[in-house]
Amino acid sequence: MQVVLVQEASSLDPEDNRARLERLVPEGADLVVLPEAFARDFGEPGSDLTPHAEPLDGPFVAEVERVAARRHTTVVAGMFEQTEGAPYNTVVVRGATSLDYRKIHLYDSFGYRESRVLAAGPIEPAVFPLGDTTVGLMTCYDLRFPELARRLVEGGAEVVVVPAAWVAGPRKVEHWTTLLRARAIENTVYVVGVGQPGPRYSGHSTVIGPLGDVLVEGGGDDEVLTADLDPAVVAQARRTNPSLANRRL
Repeated sequence: MQVVLVQEASSLDPEDNRARLERLVPEGADLVVLPEAFARDFGEPGSDLTPHAEPLDGPFVAEVERVAARRHTTVVAGMFEQTEGAPYNTVVVRGATSLDYRKIHLYDSFGYRESRVLAAGPIEPAVFPLGDTTVGLMTCYDLRFPELARRLVEGGAEVVVVPAAWVAGPRKVEHWTTLLRARAIENTVYVVGVGQPGPRYSGHSTVIGPLGDVLVEGGGDDEVLTADLDPAVVAQARRTNPSLANRRL
């Protein structure tokens, strides 16, 4: 499975972000992943996101679906989903399959309070089939909760995809890359982390193999990365390190 990581910053202009989708999504990859909140950036910390939320049948998802069909691929991208109350921080999947994942763990950490402006999603692990591979979804701060990754793997995930807007700051790149590797090693899965770039966010979009090898890693600026993922490598890793089978619960 070929995956393309689009490390690109979203702006405060939803129309501009939608217009860039066709340029950013390449032809023919199996999976193209854009960051969290690509439909519209968070704006000033704590600002009201309700006016910028869209329904799932709104213009952003329609454009994701159109571009995915035109490019013969499956696209993952983040948005704020309109509800009757506070919006969800949602990742949509459109293309060979259709799925919506609402971020479970809101970023109430490092001085931020995401829960003041967004609603937490239901505790329902999101997995979907893509060719011969099963893919699981997490969003940004979810990465710090190993139990969610484990539930995705229990649901069959061989690849865990993590769209993010990982806020920059001291130790933040180290936390991001360490946690991506940890989730891959402890679950013997590929982990695909796709972040927004600097200066506001940490960038360093990365693909980790199921034994912890760094397959590709970006820097802090806008960048597009590509990696090939093989489910047979996951199977071999689980024979080499059968930690999932060895669990005693």
